[in-house]
Amino acid sequence: MPFQDCPVQQRNLEKAWNTKVIDRTGLILEIFGERAQTKEGKIQVELAALEYQRSRLVRSWTHLERQRGGAGFMGGPGERQIELDRRIIGEKIVRLKKDLEDVRRTRDLARKSRERVPYPVVALVGYTNAGKSTLFNRITGAKVFAKDLLFATLDPTMRKVKSEDKALAFILSDTVGFIADLPTHLVAAFRATLEQVQYADVILHVRDMAQEDTKEQRQDVIDIMDQLGINYDTDERIIEVWNKVDLLDDTSRSDLLRQAKFNEKVAAVSAVTGEGVDNLLALIEGHLTRSWQVVSFSLPPTDGKALAWLYSHGKVLSRKDNKKSVRVSVEIEPANIERFTDRFGYKENIM
Repeated sequence: MPFQDCPVQQRNLEKAWNTKVIDRTGLILEIFGERAQTKEGKIQVELAALEYQRSRLVRSWTHLERQRGGAGFMGGPGERQIELDRRIIGEKIVRLKKDLEDVRRTRDLARKSRERVPYPVVALVGYTNAGKSTLFNRITGAKVFAKDLLFATLDPTMRKVKSEDKALAFILSDTVGFIADLPTHLVAAFRATLEQVQYADVILHVRDMAQEDTKEQRQDVIDIMDQLGINYDTDERIIEVWNKVDLLDDTSRSDLLRQAKFNEKVAAVSAVTGEGVDNLLALIEGHLTRSWQVVSFSLPPTDGKALAWLYSHGKVLSRKDNKKSVRVSVEIEPANIERFTDRFGYKENIM
C-alpha cells in the first residue's frame, strides 16, 4: 500500500504487517519499472530508484554489497554500514549517469542528423493518462501501447509524419506522462528523454478535459516544464490540445469547442474518434511554416531533378511552362532555399 513519505514509519509498518509498504515516489518507481522496455528506459528507472534509496537510507542495504561484484576499495574496518551502503549506491549512480550521458550523446547525434535532413520535431507532453499515445497513434497510424493506465508510455517513441499534400514532413515524438509533485530526482533522471521537448519545434500539451481537476493537471505540467527551462506563458511553440471532448456532456462540449474555435493556440479533439485532429494538424503546419518564404525560380524544362526537389521540399503555388523555361513559385523553408541554390545553382527571387 502507498502512504505519505516517512522512512521510519515505512520500516515500522512493514515489521508490524509483515508486508511491503511503499510511499508515493516508490509507487511511481514500481510502475516505471514495469513499463520500461528499452535499455535507456531501464537505465533511467534504475538511476531514479538509486537516487530515491540514497535519500532514504536508514538501515543496512547488505544486498547492494553483493551486487558490487567485489571490485575496488571497500572502505576501512571502521567504516559504518550506512556509509558503506551510501558509497556503493553512489558508485552505481556515477556509472548509470555515465551510461545515460552516452544515451544523450547518441540522441544529440540523431538530432543533428535530423537537422541535416531536415525534419522539424513535434513533441507530445501532458499529464499521465491524458491520451498522448492514443493521439500519437491517431496521427501516425502507429500502434504504440496506449491503455487507460498511469505512465503507459515510458520510453520515447518517434514517427515521421507527412502533411496531406506531402510538402511538409515532421517527426512526432511521444514522451513520458507528467504527474503532480514529481520528485526532482525523477525529473533529472528522465532529462535525457525530456530533452526532446526542449529542442522541439512545436510542443503539443495534451490535456484530459473530461477530468474534474484538468486545471490542476495543467499547472502541474507547467511546473515541470519550468524545471526544463520552458516558460509556458511566453513560449510560442506550445499548442494546447483539449482532448477527450467525446466524453463531455453536450453543454460542456459546445462551450469548449466555442472557446477553441477563437484561439489559434488551442485545438479541441478526440483522439479516440478523430474529431478535431485535422484542425490540430493544420495548426501544427501553420506553426512549422510561419517562417517559410515565397520565392520563384526559372528552371530549364530539362532539369526534372530540380523541379522534383522543389515539389518534395516546399509547396508549389504556381507553375508556368514554356519552351525555354519553367517558372515556379514555391513556398519553402529558408534553410531549404539555401540547400536548393547550393545544390542546383539557381538564383531565387524573394516575392
